Amino acid sequence: MNEIDSLVKLTEQDDVDQTGKGTMLRNLIMQLRKICLHPYLFDFAETDTSATGVEELIATSGKLAVLDKLLRSMFKNGHRTCIFSQFTSMLNILEDYCVLRGWKYCRFDGSTPRAQRNHIINQFNAPGSDDFIFLMSTRSGGLGINLQTADTCM
Repeated sequence: MNEIDSLVKLTEQDDVDQTGKGTMLRNLIMQLRKICLHPYLFDFAETDTSATGVEELIATSGKLAVLDKLLRSMFKNGHRTCIFSQFTSMLNILEDYCVLRGWKYCRFDGSTPRAQRNHIINQFNAPGSDDFIFLMSTRSGGLGINLQTADTCM
């Protein structure tokens, strides 16, 4: 049995025991997921948000460093992409990243009204659109969304 299976089994057992350890364990796992994405998902990690440059933003996260290499290559070759994230706070970081890179993007998450979603999708799919990246949360109700002009999704 691997470590994750052990954690899941422990969590399920603690849910039955109702000791609170299961809740603490789930919280710990969530914090570990966040630190694997980007340390700036924690409020205390970035001291001066206005002074953070693109190189620092990328250098602090291995995942963003890999994503940066992929996206720069895709941008250079004229591709368009859609990026999904479970964390809207990660979408905020990716939005900052796009601004610092000078790339045009579209974004919506669960708080975006339906009418605005349709407008954003139409903007991204419009002929001649120069939007390079579409940022979307996985909980934003992506069922039936047609992003036919994106040739890659991550």
